Amino acid sequence: MRLTPTERDRLLIFTAAELARARRARGVKLNVPEATALIADTVCEAARDGRRLAEAIEAGRTVLGAEDVVPGVADVVTTVQVEAVFDDGTRLCVINDPFHRAGSLGDDAPGAALPGAGHGYGPAEPTVLLPVRNTSAVPISVTSHFHFFEANPRLAFDRASAYGTHLAVPAGSSVRFDPGATVEVGLIPIGGARVAIGFAGLVDGPLDASGAREQALDKARATGYLTEYQEQA
Repeated sequence: MRLTPTERDRLLIFTAAELARARRARGVKLNVPEATALIADTVCEAARDGRRLAEAIEAGRTVLGAEDVVPGVADVVTTVQVEAVFDDGTRLCVINDPFHRAGSLGDDAPGAALPGAGHGYGPAEPTVLLPVRNTSAVPISVTSHFHFFEANPRLAFDRASAYGTHLAVPAGSSVRFDPGATVEVGLIPIGGARVAIGFAGLVDGPLDASGAREQALDKARATGYLTEYQEQA
């Protein structure tokens, strides 16, 4: 059976979560990867059951308490992020304060995040503006960090111009495209090492490698992706 990188990641989370459940049932306190996997799996399963975004996030926040984890874990794991598949598309779920209280070690905890100067996680100034039309009969949502070039194949937009970019919206948020509607979106380049792994599998490697953009466009067209903006008939 051939699995996409995203499907392999989902199975890895599920396997780790099952191990966490078994250890928790024996009364063993969970460590960082076990607790993280269990929270993420709970959110993904809630989404699979048809629950809304807020309900899935709340399920993840309530599955564990500070008493269920090794001392210090609540200080290290202050946020869990996972992509979950909902009825209207894939969304990034951000679970803040997953153990319902601050940890006991404070700013001296290993891996603790210390706030610094800056402008926070607000939207960046877009470098590309594109009209995007949803040609499907159902709503489609795209999350902030998703490689927009690889977004749902029924979204009609200039994919060549969107290559190597993501939405210029606050981290953890999403943009919803209602059936038949056109939305103008702002896009910014993906930063860091500029490697796209997973998503829809159109790239799965360095974005700026020689010929990568052309190969991704060819693959998108061959698999039925709409690659140009289409006015509503």
